[in-house]
Amino acid sequence: MRDSELSPEDLRLAARLAALRAEHGWSLDDLAARSGVSRSTLSRLERAEISPTAAQLGRLCSAYGRTMSRLLAEVEAEPPQLLRAPDQPVWRDPASGFVRRSVSPPHAGLRGELIEGTLHPGAAIDYDAPPVPGIEQHLWVLDGTLELTVRGETHQLATGDCLRFRLWGRSRFHCPGPRPVRYALAVVLP
Repeated sequence: MRDSELSPEDLRLAARLAALRAEHGWSLDDLAARSGVSRSTLSRLERAEISPTAAQLGRLCSAYGRTMSRLLAEVEAEPPQLLRAPDQPVWRDPASGFVRRSVSPPHAGLRGELIEGTLHPGAAIDYDAPPVPGIEQHLWVLDGTLELTVRGETHQLATGDCLRFRLWGRSRFHCPGPRPVRYALAVVLP
């Protein structure tokens, strides 16, 4: 995917990723070692030649100690208190089919945020580590079925089920199907 094919949000994200690495004083090799994302991929991401996958973005957020929402909010204008549905930022990962709507994005002075996620049947997202160790999450399945693995334990969640947890290690979101799963995720910084 070339520059001209990327959205304005993707271009701002690429610039922010490059700025974050510079702020930390890390080389591409340093960041590759910290994130598990290859040096060449990092270079292409920062030059806006490609858009990151959800897994890559998760690894980078872990390296920088940020939630994905916080990073994505850093490339958006300051969000208003009232965010109408059509104005809520939506990010798509074509590789996994993951759609992420930031219903209530991070905001200065607030520790919580609300995310709506949609995964298509068979899709899975693996996160190596939380962006912030001990982050509190409340996941509520709005429609469909989700297999969520936290601390090595897989939970089968159906419509209406809610799982509350603090995230310390790996996690995995998987939609076993037969239809997409849509869920709300409340995230609260420690």
